[in-house]
Amino acid sequence: MCRYPNLREEIERIITTNIRECEQKTKQQISLLVEVELAYMNTNHEDFIGFTNAQVNAETNAGKRKLGNQVIRKGWMCIHNLGIMKGGSRDYWFVLTSELLTWYKDEEEKDRKYMLPLDGLKIKDIEAGFMSRRHTFALFNPDQRNVFKDYKQLELSCESQEEVDSWKASFLRAGVYPERSSHTNGEIEEIDSTTSLDPQLERQVETIRNLVDSYMKIITKTFRDLVPKFIMHLTINNTKNFIYTDLLANLYASCDQSTLMEESAEESRKREEILRLYQACKEALYIISDVSMKTSYQPLPPPVKDSWMPPDSPGSSRRNTSRAPPPPPANNKPAPILPSRPEPSGPNRPPPAAPPRIAPGGLPPPLIPTRSQPMIPPRIPDRPQTGRLI
Repeated sequence: MCRYPNLREEIERIITTNIRECEQKTKQQISLLVEVELAYMNTNHEDFIGFTNAQVNAETNAGKRKLGNQVIRKGWMCIHNLGIMKGGSRDYWFVLTSELLTWYKDEEEKDRKYMLPLDGLKIKDIEAGFMSRRHTFALFNPDQRNVFKDYKQLELSCESQEEVDSWKASFLRAGVYPERSSHTNGEIEEIDSTTSLDPQLERQVETIRNLVDSYMKIITKTFRDLVPKFIMHLTINNTKNFIYTDLLANLYASCDQSTLMEESAEESRKREEILRLYQACKEALYIISDVSMKTSYQPLPPPVKDSWMPPDSPGSSRRNTSRAPPPPPANNKPAPILPSRPEPSGPNRPPPAAPPRIAPGGLPPPLIPTRSQPMIPPRIPDRPQTGRLI
């Protein structure tokens, strides 16, 4: 597809448009599934815990249910009882968990200022200071113990009443309940913090929580099973079918085919380069074949066997016969005459012949070797013919 950029862009546009249409259909089907689940709560489901089992679990886990140290809320609040040296009040970034209240210098949560356990604490509203528009509440210990350093209570404030209510609800989830008081003879009598607000109400809340958790597990299981099937059927399979069946028709109907099949400049340059290499290789092969046809070849003569020669004696040295003879001298001096083999000594030995005189300026003519006549074996005589006389 890199060879035809216009074709690739058009295919991407058509397929992307089809995928978006399939995505809208898939979202509609998932929204329909959510509405179907909201329409009816099937309490007869085989995985539903039921009211009886939920009540038994609530009674068993009464007083033992823990949230764990999980984060409930994060946000900015202002502490008012810091002291005169620190300005009296300052904003900090608070992190509320099910067991602790921690505040930091900023949102990065690197510079931790203090970590306050929530065990045994209560929450109450207090009046704002003079000329203050912030809404204030406080955390305190009913046993009159110090909560934060030397202070009996930790005064916190937010900019709006909605934020204060949201933080109170978060503290309620963490187990910090509001202060309850009864007016008797004009006096405020605090209830012991160790006693529960309403044990029966807590059991009912625990029962409802168990029922909701049980049914939400069923819903989660159903969605985890059906949502991938919706995506696979309505998006992926439909896109595949569109590519196999309708993509070609949409390409023909979109624009001119000659425009789609225009090659890129890079592909044209590569094709020209390959053609030039092809022509160069073709010419090189022609030259090589021409040289091979016009070049003659003669094999080297076989090596001379000298196995018939006698082996060298230990005291003698044999001259290498395979060495080439020395080149003739460059000056005009006659070549030396090889001495002939000496004749046997005796009284009848003829006197040595005088060496022939060589004319100055040249060498004697070379001797023409004569080919020895092959020795032909004698002919076998014919067998005499014998016959019968008739």
